[in-house]
Amino acid sequence: MVSRVERGPLADWFWTIDRLFMIIFVMLMGIGLMLSFAASPAVAERLGLDSFHFVKRHAVFMLPALSVMIGLSFLSPRQVRRTAMALLAISLIMMVLVLFIGVEVKGGRRWLSLAGLSIQPSEFMKPAFVVICAWLFAEHARQPEIPGNLFAILLFGIVAALLIAQPDLGQTILTASVWGSMFFMAGVPWFWIVVLGALGVSGFVGAYMTLPHVAGRVDRFLTGEGDTFQVDTAREAIIRGDWFGQGPGEGIVKRIIPDSHTDFIFSVAAEEFGIIFCMLLVAIFGFLVLRGLSHAYRERNDFNRFAVAGLVLLLGIQSMINIGVNLELLPAKGMTLPLISYGGSSMTAICVTAGFILALTRRRPEKRAQERSLFRSVAGVPAE
Repeated sequence: MVSRVERGPLADWFWTIDRLFMIIFVMLMGIGLMLSFAASPAVAERLGLDSFHFVKRHAVFMLPALSVMIGLSFLSPRQVRRTAMALLAISLIMMVLVLFIGVEVKGGRRWLSLAGLSIQPSEFMKPAFVVICAWLFAEHARQPEIPGNLFAILLFGIVAALLIAQPDLGQTILTASVWGSMFFMAGVPWFWIVVLGALGVSGFVGAYMTLPHVAGRVDRFLTGEGDTFQVDTAREAIIRGDWFGQGPGEGIVKRIIPDSHTDFIFSVAAEEFGIIFCMLLVAIFGFLVLRGLSHAYRERNDFNRFAVAGLVLLLGIQSMINIGVNLELLPAKGMTLPLISYGGSSMTAICVTAGFILALTRRRPEKRAQERSLFRSVAGVPAE
């Protein structure tokens, strides 16, 4: 245990970090590894691989991802901004390259193959995009003559265009939802609410009219007709799990779900561990979002407030989309469950998000002084 009286980077980090946040992130990674044992062997066997191929890779991905999270949590807010700026620039360049030399999977170009590794640049773009937009909104709030809101709108337009070109409508909706929430927190005028709302609706209608795979998924969701094998099987797995599940390794329906280790790992969890376990998992994500919003509410620095709120909403909305698809509450969309689903790019990018959250919510001297001042004003105690 690190002593409170010690002085040094490690001691300062340990006593200033939000340790509950850290415990939640590590716990979710542990749950993900456990569920990988349940969900991935059947997929590996169908592909002619070793039964624990994906389990081993999942464990290997965890080590660098955890290192990234802890390393980023040491950064100051200024260093978080600079890191996000560099990461966003690299991600946008790679997203452009994806359109020309990317690996095509299921009709979309979203992956780059580098040195034998498959990288999805859009995963790393998301946390960096949130942090930079938070900075732009904060700068406009601090000095209205700075066109921070306009730059944030232009940046969102660039990101959305690159995502639609892949095409990846799900990530576009996720990014737009988080960005819109941050813009609303920054005090967006009603004019922009109407304009952006109209653009969002017209964009969705345009995607439905011009992208056959989007129209197919929406139609299958609304009518239940067509190829609904995967979502129907996922629903069957959830129903079979009942309240307490069939037990570890006892799932049967999971063996025929094509993406059981990624997009539909929540259904596997329901079949083997039960609905109560899934409710606890949802509660963990809900607590994570609420704790982050509570931090943002108490934060007086605009950049920290917008960034923390945006980052936890990024995790919360992504988990909501994944779980909604599993429960057939949303049209089918390939999106991972943060820190739970298999995937190196997803896990590492989520740990970048977690690292930024931990860095921005650390208790620093100026924050402690603000908290004492706030407490004194509420309690009616005169200033020292």
